Amino acid sequence: MSDGLEDVVAADTVLSDVDGRAGRLIIRGHSLDELAGRVSFEQAARLLFDGFFEALPDDLAAALGAARVEVFAEVSALDTGLLDRTPIEAMRALTARLGDGDSFEVALRLLAAPAVFTAAVVRAQAGEAPVAPDAKLGHAADILRMLRGAPASRTEIEALDTYLVTVCDHGLNASTFAARVVASTRAGLTSAVLAGISALKGPLHGGAPGPIIDMLDAIGTPDNARTWIEAALARGDRLMGFGHRVYRVRDPRADALKAAVRRMGAGANIQPGRLAFAEAVEAAILSILKAHKPDRSLDTNVEFYTALLLESLAFPPSAFTCVFAMGRVAGWIAHAREQLAGGRLIRPASRYVGPVPKVAA
Repeated sequence: MSDGLEDVVAADTVLSDVDGRAGRLIIRGHSLDELAGRVSFEQAARLLFDGFFEALPDDLAAALGAARVEVFAEVSALDTGLLDRTPIEAMRALTARLGDGDSFEVALRLLAAPAVFTAAVVRAQAGEAPVAPDAKLGHAADILRMLRGAPASRTEIEALDTYLVTVCDHGLNASTFAARVVASTRAGLTSAVLAGISALKGPLHGGAPGPIIDMLDAIGTPDNARTWIEAALARGDRLMGFGHRVYRVRDPRADALKAAVRRMGAGANIQPGRLAFAEAVEAAILSILKAHKPDRSLDTNVEFYTALLLESLAFPPSAFTCVFAMGRVAGWIAHAREQLAGGRLIRPASRYVGPVPKVAA
């Protein structure tokens, strides 16, 4: 048996392919290079949804805008109990208030939910009133406006769009597999998405980008990088943002996000020299990991530059995983519909290795 189901093929899919040896990601027949920074999140969602619903609206952006307005009504359920939770726990609780089902209308509400609820939770936890959606705006533009209470710049909107597209689907990762398992029971899209959010919350999956900011802040300056990293490895600490379960070379998503950060330039929320500092830390970590663990392939993964990009867009590190969910929810929904279309109830076998009762003579 393969530990962690390594190399076990659990589904056939037309949605995405992750080639870990070549460092290539394909989404519905398009390489990541063709999509990241070139299409909007709404266009990527249409690509993923194509063929899994009876009909998609001509203007998916407008339909998604209307869905944001609709789900905003649930923000009224925010109370002290939820605001005492982490952003992803509060966002998950609000998402659970949405009705279940398998229709496109349910899918649209779920596509809108992480964006609307995350912005509202972040503002409320900061003592600010939630900002209602603007249905006329694109999804990325409205997310940043709801978060800040003011319009974002074109380059910031493009950077967030690049991020959402880059993470919208990535093979049969833990959260997507969880969503497909729940979908296979015919529980409904909301239940499947809630399973995805719950799996994404874990620090070994989507919960990793936040600690990267803590690491960068703790290192402080490039001159301190090697000393800090060596000490962390000596303690047995894991360096978040490096190594991947599938990729044996550099994660292609890291380069897409690094380019998006660079295109933003010296924006209002980017600390001067922050990108150059991150690049210096990255180079130091890669050099030290190669020396300490020469038999392992530990290269930069999507989380490292995710942290820098989301920090630059003024998302608090506590909400980074929520932003991951804003993009990945499109993949969860598409995989759930694909599972419904042709898959059986997912029910793998297990091998019992516990004690055996004694048989009476």
